[in-house]
Amino acid sequence: MAVKSSRLQRSRLSAALIAALVIPVSTGVMAQDTDTSTEAEDSTSQTAESRATNLDRVLVTGSLIPQTEIETFSPVMTITAEDIRSRGFTSVAEVLQENAVSTGGTQGAQSSASFTQGAETIGMFGLDPGYTKYLIDGRPMANFPALYNGSDTFNNISNIPIDLVETIEILPGGQSSLYGSDAIAGVINIKLKKRTDGTSIGVRGGWYSDGGGSSFRASIADGFSAIGGRLNGLMGVQFEQRDPIWAYQRDLTRQFNTNGASPPIASRDFLVYGYKGISQFRFGNFGYVDLPPEAAECSNVDHFFGGTEGPQVRPGSGEYCGSFFTPGYRTILNEKEAAQFVGHVTWDFNDNAQLYADLLYSTEEVGYHIGSNYTWWGTGVKWGYYYDPDVDGLINLQRAFAPEDMGPEGFRNSMSFDQSDAYQTALGVNGYFGDSDWSYDFGGTYTRYELEEKGFVRWADAINDYFQDRVLGPQQGWDPYFGAYPVFTPDYGAFYQPISAEDFASFTGYATSRSKTTDAMVRAQVTNSSLFSLPGGDAGVAIALESGRQTWNYDPDPRYLDGSIWGTTAVAGGGERDRYAATAELRMPIVDMLTVTGSGRYDSFSPDGGSTLSKSTYSLGVEFRPLESLMLRGKYGTAFRAPTLSDQFQGRSGFYTFVTDYYLCSEAGYDPADPAQIDACPSQFSSRQVFGTQAGNVDLEPINADVWNAGVVWAPTNRLSFTADYYSWEIDNEVTQQSTDALMMQDYRCRAGIDDINSPTCVQTLSQVTRQDSNNYVVEIFTPKINVSKREMQAATAAFNYVMPTDGAGTFSFDGNYTRILKHDRIVYEGDPVLDYLDDPYYSGDPADRATLSASWNRDKWSTTLYANWIGETPNYRALVSTSGYDAEGAAKLDSTTTFNASVSYRPLDTLELSFLVNNLTDEMPPYDATFPGTSGAPYNSGNYSVYGRSMYVEARYNFGK
Repeated sequence: MAVKSSRLQRSRLSAALIAALVIPVSTGVMAQDTDTSTEAEDSTSQTAESRATNLDRVLVTGSLIPQTEIETFSPVMTITAEDIRSRGFTSVAEVLQENAVSTGGTQGAQSSASFTQGAETIGMFGLDPGYTKYLIDGRPMANFPALYNGSDTFNNISNIPIDLVETIEILPGGQSSLYGSDAIAGVINIKLKKRTDGTSIGVRGGWYSDGGGSSFRASIADGFSAIGGRLNGLMGVQFEQRDPIWAYQRDLTRQFNTNGASPPIASRDFLVYGYKGISQFRFGNFGYVDLPPEAAECSNVDHFFGGTEGPQVRPGSGEYCGSFFTPGYRTILNEKEAAQFVGHVTWDFNDNAQLYADLLYSTEEVGYHIGSNYTWWGTGVKWGYYYDPDVDGLINLQRAFAPEDMGPEGFRNSMSFDQSDAYQTALGVNGYFGDSDWSYDFGGTYTRYELEEKGFVRWADAINDYFQDRVLGPQQGWDPYFGAYPVFTPDYGAFYQPISAEDFASFTGYATSRSKTTDAMVRAQVTNSSLFSLPGGDAGVAIALESGRQTWNYDPDPRYLDGSIWGTTAVAGGGERDRYAATAELRMPIVDMLTVTGSGRYDSFSPDGGSTLSKSTYSLGVEFRPLESLMLRGKYGTAFRAPTLSDQFQGRSGFYTFVTDYYLCSEAGYDPADPAQIDACPSQFSSRQVFGTQAGNVDLEPINADVWNAGVVWAPTNRLSFTADYYSWEIDNEVTQQSTDALMMQDYRCRAGIDDINSPTCVQTLSQVTRQDSNNYVVEIFTPKINVSKREMQAATAAFNYVMPTDGAGTFSFDGNYTRILKHDRIVYEGDPVLDYLDDPYYSGDPADRATLSASWNRDKWSTTLYANWIGETPNYRALVSTSGYDAEGAAKLDSTTTFNASVSYRPLDTLELSFLVNNLTDEMPPYDATFPGTSGAPYNSGNYSVYGRSMYVEARYNFGK
């Protein structure tokens, strides 16, 4: 199907960009330029004229109207399949996480015990992951069923087949007037391959120089054409397998921090603690109960954790059995086995109508272990304390489980697994209305994401009965002082004993939670690229209508909710809603130098059991070309994020967590601003397990944003181009849910008089923290969702592309991208002071600057690329945890870091390419931070840095069609 157009000339801006894409690698660019999110082209029967006109008019992400200019008022960063291969990226997640706009730290495989351990995402410009709109071939991705941080909907980008990606386009800034909800930070459009020249096979194997993480990936794709070129399509499959990386395989994470701000303190693997001599001292003498003689040397368990278990002393508390190496027993990179299928088929009814069908299917299983810190048992969960008459005290027991408890495979026997299946399908017809300039696209899409989480658990009754039978003995009534605590006379010698793998298996197992999201949508769009003539060219218009239904359900194993599982609960919820949208875009080349584009969109959401909410957004974009080589551009508009289904329908669900009660630590004489003192704070204050609750709110309103950007594109030659853009966001009505640690720190600041106890923040905080009347202990926290917060952000990006062909020495190409966050202010509650997320490290540890630089060389059969990823300065741990920020003693910024990827490829045959790639060439580790305490098992910011180290890959690609 030819795209109708009479304009075949290109400006120098377009020529420079095309040169940057075409000259380094000649394959794949036509597929990129002619692909659209709604149109599939007949690749075999096009005439020379139609191919020329297809190149002339392209559909650029950021517009619904095909046009002649690639650079428009909306900046677009394009990453091609060749960029992905030559720079060594192993996944779409890695491509985006190492992009310059990814300045926000996010949870991932390195984050122990997160709610979405098996998923990956990014924080574009440091905004929340849910503020970025993800598209696959222009269609919205399915939402991940589990919730980020247990509360927020987001997209998982770990399951997209990287070998079958044609391009990734990043559209920064607010884009809701075209793409609807979520497009506040920007839009990421992942375009999959639509055709290939013959059968293409790729095989890659990789390993890490420090161990773990070995991987294998294979893919095959084949295109076809039949029935005189009327039936065309592509089928592709990718399979990948990866081993985990355990923390003990990296020096920085294998043990407690040995060079920190405080001495390393071993884990409390066997511990008896509480209040002794209550009749005489009441509650003033908390500490560890002395080890019985038979346990004094921990000899019965000294083979635990690889023989590192032994007697330890915690200053000011007492003796226990522990190890300095327990942090190493967790995964920091998930094991993974996954497969994906891509199918694209078109059928030409005639010259004006084409049927298209698309399918993307992914199945993925990831395995992970959250660590020994979360694999334990203690009396406190069921009994709080028990009374031991032999010591006249209220006592608790605490015992960690070691790999030696679990059988020959150790901690592999207690890993958790996430199994997911995701579908995205599309079916429709597009073409032209007769001989007119009006084109149409009528179709439907359906996405479905199913997740099954097999969580390793401890059965509450079984584990409590096991230790009561073997250690505590029968209950002997209630304590004589309060009548509230059971009386036991334990056999402490029996407590300090190993258990058999059979016994461990008797009180552990797996609980399966299932969740699902779906989104069904029908969409009709009409477009006219030549609506009417203006002095600068043809005006274009696009109008689209959408109707759909979205669902979300999270059904945890019911045993999480009824108390059958020890120490763990779950998030539950589910809901459905209808949605409708209307979009219009008008592009007007007023004169040769000036083009104005306006767009508007209306979205409406009708949740079952809730009130209908609607939102209108608009944008106005300007392109001014005073010279053939120069364009000034700008856009002003609005953006929004609708309340997600989880925001609205998440049930009143709970979770157990450990909190630091900074207020009671301060009352006991330990300064919350000093990490070393907090480390020494008694565990009933510094590591208190509490019950938390959270819930959705069907009355939430949309998050609103006013957005604008302005920039310049300059192409002094056809092979060189520069861009620079400025972005601004004013966001209000944000949905807020505080972290537990931030809540407890704010609770301390309010109670200690640092902040006004009558301020809105303090009134709200004190209502969310429930304390016992008798001893002021925290027993419950509540983190509700409400529309309340405001945010202002400013950022700048810059980029360049340069291609330098030579006579005899090959072709050199360079490109770079830079992002700088200029402002990030937030007001959590109305009336509160402005929080500086850019310069106050207490609120954010993200870098303000990030940049990438790529240099490639191609000559004959050889090509090579060096890719640099630079992260600017970030605050050290002391600055992050101190309420005084950089004014605190020892607070500072960590040096910037740079990692390098390198690749070399050789084509012994036209059909065969062999590559060797090295990622993190210099084996760079996170910047050294001596202010982390000795109690840390991961003394670095895992949201910003990785400890994976150097990885190497060998790859072969064969194309039967060349």
